[in-house]
Amino acid sequence: MSERSDPPPVTVIGAGPAGLACAIVLARNGQRVIVHERRSRVGARFHGDFQGLESWSDGIDVLDELTSAGIQPSFEHHAISQVTAFDGWGGRHEVRSDKPLYYLVKRGPGTDTLDHALLEQAQASGVEIRLSSSIKNTSGPAVVATGPLLANVMAVGYLFETTMPDGQWACFSDRLAPGGYAYLLVQDGQGTVATCLFREFTHSDTFLARTIAFFTEHVGLDMRAARPFGGVGNYGPPCRGEHEGQLLVGEHAGFQDALAGFGMRYALRSGILAARSLLEGNNYDSLWRRSLLPDIRQSIGNRLLYAKTGDRGRRAMFRRMATGDARPMLAKLYRPSLLGRILYPLARRHGQIPQHDSDCCDNACTCLRCLCERHINSETTASRLKPIH
Repeated sequence: MSERSDPPPVTVIGAGPAGLACAIVLARNGQRVIVHERRSRVGARFHGDFQGLESWSDGIDVLDELTSAGIQPSFEHHAISQVTAFDGWGGRHEVRSDKPLYYLVKRGPGTDTLDHALLEQAQASGVEIRLSSSIKNTSGPAVVATGPLLANVMAVGYLFETTMPDGQWACFSDRLAPGGYAYLLVQDGQGTVATCLFREFTHSDTFLARTIAFFTEHVGLDMRAARPFGGVGNYGPPCRGEHEGQLLVGEHAGFQDALAGFGMRYALRSGILAARSLLEGNNYDSLWRRSLLPDIRQSIGNRLLYAKTGDRGRRAMFRRMATGDARPMLAKLYRPSLLGRILYPLARRHGQIPQHDSDCCDNACTCLRCLCERHINSETTASRLKPIH
């Protein structure tokens, strides 16, 4: 009688949070996994900057959600339950909650980052990590987690050392961040200050200078040993989680919060869903459409509201948030609603989503990968964006 051959390993392309989360869950359930990362280090897309792992959009705390899936919050994190929000006139609003609004984490290749902690967990679970490894053709089950295909969001700023006390500050003003927001995050003598732009990318230097001046005046920003950083991302309506037999996760599939760019939770959750699909034989498209798509569509509608209400509408929103526990208010804003369903098609047209992608896989598709919106000029789209390396 012939020996029974072992099943082929799962190939994961990309070692970001989505790819590593998928690999960890698979490996801890007995599956052999090989992760290919084209860069020489995990987390090399980022620079050690502070980011927020949001915990307000769901009834369950995000760390509890990860733990229930078998991913331990071994990364350094700080629970944030208070943020000072400034409106377009410099008005100050203290946004508080009894529970964490988000967890402050670092991104990048350093040993104190989310990326490095997930890498260690993956390796301890038996995942094989191959760095500086590019792979296009795969055999057997595969998951693609290679990050954003396009760019319609940009962040530029500085990492620095400081004697400032810990704090979280954000300013929601088109003068500092057109369509987005500027932020200052300080923890344990280290800080990140940046402007997050949703348009007017070619003037990013001007908006960053205004951001620095604003926080210097209103908060007493003190930067020492400042190092510039930047990056781009994308948001848009995903339509498929599988392409040519490969499961798509994270920003590669368009899983991103369109309102404020809090996409790490979507990335981690999509990696977990992909692992469940492979382990349990469930349809991946059904899983993410039920778990992620309604929230993403709501966030796209919220983006239109954010753009149209302007500084006055945002000031009214923060005044209301400052009167009580902000977490339930934010949860309601992110929860799928009738208004969100009405706004969604309008928001897509307003934001020219999807944008052009030369690697379009299906002319009948409506996701970020698609070319079906042929009236959008690809050269014009590309010229508006100024990638930061």
